[in-house]
Amino acid sequence: MALSLAVSPCPNDTFVFHALVHGLIPDAEPVELTFADVDVTNTAAERGEFDLVKVSYAALPWLLDDYELLPCGGALGRGCGPLVLTREGRTDLSGATVAVPGDRTTAYLLFRLWSEKNPPARIEVVPFHEIMPGVAEGRYDAGLVIHEARFTYPRYNLTALVDLGEWWEGDTGLPIPLGAILARKGKVDPVEAAEWIRKSVSMAWADPDASHEFVLANAQEMEPEVVKQHIGLYVNEFTLDLGPEGFAAADALLGRAAAAGITPAVKPLRG
Repeated sequence: MALSLAVSPCPNDTFVFHALVHGLIPDAEPVELTFADVDVTNTAAERGEFDLVKVSYAALPWLLDDYELLPCGGALGRGCGPLVLTREGRTDLSGATVAVPGDRTTAYLLFRLWSEKNPPARIEVVPFHEIMPGVAEGRYDAGLVIHEARFTYPRYNLTALVDLGEWWEGDTGLPIPLGAILARKGKVDPVEAAEWIRKSVSMAWADPDASHEFVLANAQEMEPEVVKQHIGLYVNEFTLDLGPEGFAAADALLGRAAAAGITPAVKPLRG
C-alpha cells in the first residue's frame, strides 16, 4: 500500500519531490500524492491524515507526538522570508486589518513576534491567492505573503513594509525556517524516508528538465522565470540537509515562540 504524501503545489515542493512521486527512487516505497496549501496540511497532520507531510515549522509543537521531523526536503534559508505588504503610503499597522495565509504558519508566527509590541487591530485568515488582490483593492490594510509573491507583488502596486526574513536574520544571525517535512511515527521509517528525499533532491538538481513539465503544471504562477526564481531561492543546501545551523534556526524560532506564550514548549529538535 502506498504511503500518503502531502505537499504544496508550489514549485519548490514539486521540484524536490518529482522523482519520489514518479517512482524514480530505487527501493523507495510508492507514494500517493495530495496537493494542499500548508495551512491545510498543518491541521490535517494534527489529525494524522498523512504519512509524509509538509507543514509549517510553527505547527511543530502540536505535531511532534505523532510525527518526526526529517532533516531534509523542507524550506529553510536566507533571503526567503515572508513580506508584509501595504498600499503605497502606509508606514505602520496601527489600527490595521491584516490578511494572513494561516494562523499556524511560520509566516504568521514571525509576524506575531515582529509586531508583539505594536500589533494590528485585526487579523483575517485569507486564502493565499486572495491576499495581494485584497490589499490592492482596499479590503485589507496589509497582507502577509510568502513564496512567489516576493517576485510578483509590484504588479499589484504594493510596497513591502517589512521583510520578516531580513528582520529574523538580522536579529538572530540564523536562516529562516519555513516549511518542514514530517514522517508519521510507526508508519514510516524516518531514516529511509530521509534517504529517499535526499535522492529525490539530488536527482532534481542533476536533471532540472526532468521535472519541468510537472512543476509548471501545478504552479500557481505559470511564468517560467518566476518558477525558476522560486526554485532557486527555496531549494538550497538546507533542503538536502538541515545540518547544525538549520536545527539551530528551528530551535530558536520555537524557543522564542514558547517564551512569548504563542506556542507550547518543545524539546530541542536535534534530540
